Amino acid sequence: MNLFQLFKASLHSPKKIAAFRLIPIGKVMQYVFIYVFFMTAISFFGFINGISEQQQNVEGLIEYFSDIQWLIYPFAFLFLFVLNTMFIFVRISIFAYLGTLILLLLKRRGEYRHLWRTTLFASTVPMVISIVVAILQWSNDWIQLGIYAVTFVYLYISLKYYPIKK
Repeated sequence: MNLFQLFKASLHSPKKIAAFRLIPIGKVMQYVFIYVFFMTAISFFGFINGISEQQQNVEGLIEYFSDIQWLIYPFAFLFLFVLNTMFIFVRISIFAYLGTLILLLLKRRGEYRHLWRTTLFASTVPMVISIVVAILQWSNDWIQLGIYAVTFVYLYISLKYYPIKK
């Protein structure tokens, strides 16, 4: 399957999300890093706009930023990429751990590596929601909790398709 097919199936099919646990790790990493790149690009765009607004408020800052602009932007992009990567990997890992607990309650079989992949694909709709929230520049704790709840619901529904313990 190509990445677009994975994305499309992750939007609406919990059964396929559960089956994606068997996808090779290389394809999984491509999927997650494309998402990280989108989030970084949106964050970087917000960073650039934020600096532009700040430059208008302070006159001496305009000259300073014009002198070191070539240095700030690459480091800012790199920093945002690393920060977004860390945040996304930690979020997926925490939900994958919660998935192990759900599997115990559902009396299903599964390994953590499979749960990590399932969690990644179960996070597709929340990823799209978080991209929209980032573009619209909404920042609210309730929105973030809602995104986490959607992730949890998708993960729970997907884990029902895991094999039953014998």
